[in-house]
Amino acid sequence: MKAVLMTGSGNPEVLQLGDVQNPGILGNTELLVRLRAAGVNPIDTKLRKRGTFYPDQMPAILGCDGAGVVEAVGAGVKQIRVGEEVYFCNGGLGAGRGNYAEYTVVDERFVARKPSSISFTEAAAAPLVLITAWEALYERGRLEPREKVLIHAGAGGVGHVAIQLAKLKGASVCTTVGSQEKADFVKQLGADHVIFYKQTDFVQGVLDWTDGEGVDLAFDTVGGETFYKTFPAVRVYGDIVTILEPDVNTVWKTARNRNLRISLELMLTPMLQGMVEAQQHHAEILEQCAQWIDAGKLKIHVSKTFSLAEAAKAHQLLEAGSVMGKIVLVND
Repeated sequence: MKAVLMTGSGNPEVLQLGDVQNPGILGNTELLVRLRAAGVNPIDTKLRKRGTFYPDQMPAILGCDGAGVVEAVGAGVKQIRVGEEVYFCNGGLGAGRGNYAEYTVVDERFVARKPSSISFTEAAAAPLVLITAWEALYERGRLEPREKVLIHAGAGGVGHVAIQLAKLKGASVCTTVGSQEKADFVKQLGADHVIFYKQTDFVQGVLDWTDGEGVDLAFDTVGGETFYKTFPAVRVYGDIVTILEPDVNTVWKTARNRNLRISLELMLTPMLQGMVEAQQHHAEILEQCAQWIDAGKLKIHVSKTFSLAEAAKAHQLLEAGSVMGKIVLVND
């Protein structure tokens, strides 16, 4: 089969289309999936630049997000049948198979049925960002109806679904964007208040929106100084969740004085730690999101697609920044 092989760490040119042996089912609960599309995420570019979590297993196939059709099932598979369409976040960290390929093998416990109302391309864009936003808002941040939430970079991959999940919970949403095009986009998704962070101090914008109190929950998808600069925008005893590792230069005094509850979100933990039940929970999240997608309550925005052979170009575009929604590799 064709697959994008990461031949070493470095610039996007280390991603080369090549031929590898088709994967086979080894476990009783595994599925052989013919991949129709694979999502491209920041974790992919980070692993490409610095090396995967398993540097002794090279070349590697990247890509955590996949969507495709089940072509064969293990003897112990109970829920999924040959011919069914599935989507999932599994693999792509350097050990075993990733989804920048024509086929992959994945345990049936870690997949969800693809929403029937959307394409494979849209489905492949969804899993990692949906699970990340769900865990950050609902589980780490404990978001409740009628609360106010700040979502940084609301037009991005995680941000654009986080806005929608917050609205589905009944919260009011403020988000930061860098252009009028992105402002129009997030308003269509349901954002109640938009702050142009390049022209406006976002902390003051949040305080004006909340009558000086601050939001109940802030969701940081940017990292760096954005994380700690957000502290004064959160109400006393409020929550802040970040998907990035806090900078070593973070000044914690404001967070401590405001008694903020600080949470870290890394949806890859179950894969890295081999936590089966947690990976099953991820599949349950995707099942629920599929229902919302098919009901027209949740949308996935794909800004650009590339073929497998153009994986390097996809990485270049993602690293250039300013992408609205997601980038996807498609199998023609």
